[in-house]
Amino acid sequence: MTNRVNGSHNGNNNINIDPLAPITYKPVSDQSMLPRKRSQISGACSNLVNSIVGAGIIGIPFALQQSGLVSGIVLLLVVGFLTDKSLRMMVDLATSSPLLKGRGVWTYDDLLRLPFGPKGRQFVLCSMFVTAYGAMVAYLLIIKDTLPVVWGLVDDGDASVGGFVERELIMLVTSVCVVVPLSMQRDFSSLSFTSTISVVADLLLVAFVAVYSPIGESLAQNGGLSSVVQNSIIHPGFFIGFGVLTVAMCCQHSAFIVAASLDNPTPKRWSVVTAFSLSVSVVSCLILGVAGYLGFLDETSGDVLNNFGLTSSANFARALLALTMFFTYPMEAFVARHVLVQLFWNGDLDGYTLEMTVDPTTGAETTTERKMTRCGCLNRRHQVTLLIYVLTLLPALVLDDLGPVLSITGSIGGCCLAYIGPGLAYIGVFGEDFLERLARSLEASNPAAADAARSETSTGAQLPIDGDAKAQLEVDPQRTLAFCPRKLFDENLCRVYRKPWWWFPLGIPLWIRIAQTGSKGMHDRLAALDAEFQRSVTPVETESRSFNYDDLSNDSNIVSRRRSIDIEDDDDSPPEAEQAPQLQPHLLPLPLPLPLPHDGLPLVDASLTNYGFAIFFIVFGVIALVAGVTSNVYVQMNGIFAIPA
Repeated sequence: MTNRVNGSHNGNNNINIDPLAPITYKPVSDQSMLPRKRSQISGACSNLVNSIVGAGIIGIPFALQQSGLVSGIVLLLVVGFLTDKSLRMMVDLATSSPLLKGRGVWTYDDLLRLPFGPKGRQFVLCSMFVTAYGAMVAYLLIIKDTLPVVWGLVDDGDASVGGFVERELIMLVTSVCVVVPLSMQRDFSSLSFTSTISVVADLLLVAFVAVYSPIGESLAQNGGLSSVVQNSIIHPGFFIGFGVLTVAMCCQHSAFIVAASLDNPTPKRWSVVTAFSLSVSVVSCLILGVAGYLGFLDETSGDVLNNFGLTSSANFARALLALTMFFTYPMEAFVARHVLVQLFWNGDLDGYTLEMTVDPTTGAETTTERKMTRCGCLNRRHQVTLLIYVLTLLPALVLDDLGPVLSITGSIGGCCLAYIGPGLAYIGVFGEDFLERLARSLEASNPAAADAARSETSTGAQLPIDGDAKAQLEVDPQRTLAFCPRKLFDENLCRVYRKPWWWFPLGIPLWIRIAQTGSKGMHDRLAALDAEFQRSVTPVETESRSFNYDDLSNDSNIVSRRRSIDIEDDDDSPPEAEQAPQLQPHLLPLPLPLPLPHDGLPLVDASLTNYGFAIFFIVFGVIALVAGVTSNVYVQMNGIFAIPA
């Protein structure tokens, strides 16, 4: 299925549309969720780095203390590489794959909804909320730990020092004054400036820990570096540390928001953003994590700054950390707000009331909109933002330990978003290609049966032209697929054929089920969208051939036009699309998806290497999730029921 818009891009967010070219797709993602401001590569990098390091960077020394120095460093490098790979895989899949290019897939949940329906969408949304929620609680906890010490209200960063006024009240007042207004912003690109400040503060924080951590004294007391390394190869809390590292590197939940804010988001430009952002983040985490752990070893706290004294330099570092938390919390609030708006209001962020009128002569539809407001000036976006803040504030007022918050949210939400989700999306979207590749593998393992099937299907194929009635189509046996993948796997005919040696060790039957579900879901849901779009478009005058996307942000009749059907809440098997009538020449009456589809954007097709990564992501994510949750439960229960010596 190939649905293209024939046009050319002039570099200024303008696209010249050929009115004679039929447009046969409907944007998948709700266009009202797209940002109205764009950022360059530098701004996107700042937002992504800020989203990655966040509160997680301060917990890296604790992660190394739990997992072991050597295994923790290896884990950090592996997690950084896998994060970069999954980010590029997901965004390329949504914007440049053959089936989805130009279709306007600009949210993580829409990417999973197409192949797997409402269940896939809910899986992503719930995982996104868990990850964002845990991160926001951690940010408020860090603010509660740092600001009272910086302002001299308490003489120790320990949670047992200071009362409600010195700690909780300070956190409440400062977060209301700084965090809430920033979180009220509509577009991610609005945070580019504060993200840049936050990244600079993070780099200064890394420098402080590297310079002031008492590494020499700690190593001297524990037999030197070689002795410390030998005793810190791997620790029992390996998966607890892995959970912290995962949440520190996890940014898949905000990746689509950052990518949508990038001007001209081609695969090449997005790969530059991910490569630079992940490199800066991994190097920063390595320096801070190793220096922090070697300075305090087994005494390392979940917030490593709590291990430092009350010197002026340490308080300056705490001030930098608090500043970072103020500017990073809104990024996670954007993600949590996106989840709630999708779940409860089907993506209508601004809360529009719609009145649609139809011209009786031409049949043209005109939509009039008005933002709903309550409590004076608060619209839906403001109300949801306040709700999220209250939900994160309540546990932050009670909890004091940062480590378990980071570890548990990383084990659950991080593993689902960073590993399981991207793997499922890749196999689901490319399900048909995946099944074809497996069918060819069966052909190679069963040449006699393949030749018989190929000769049977090729016999009797007549040329549909005048000439020799006995002439037949010439079929290249090397290119013809003897086994029909759908019939082969849907009817379980593959059981009678000899399998390659790797078939069962790699769990191929499980991946076949996933690919079958994804292939059918892609076909049905894209067909339903096409049919609905063809029913809803109306011919318009073709005098103007220029379409400016920037104008959409000022045209409420275009930006927030709503879908008349809701396939997200359908059952898992929507009905087949009905035959649509031939479209008349027209211009697009709905906003174009981003990136603007034109011939300059390359297609990113499926590859065997990426299939291997997808399978690895799923297996690795499931194992890490189970082990991480089990380890955290064991440690917490052991701490609760431990018998005092």
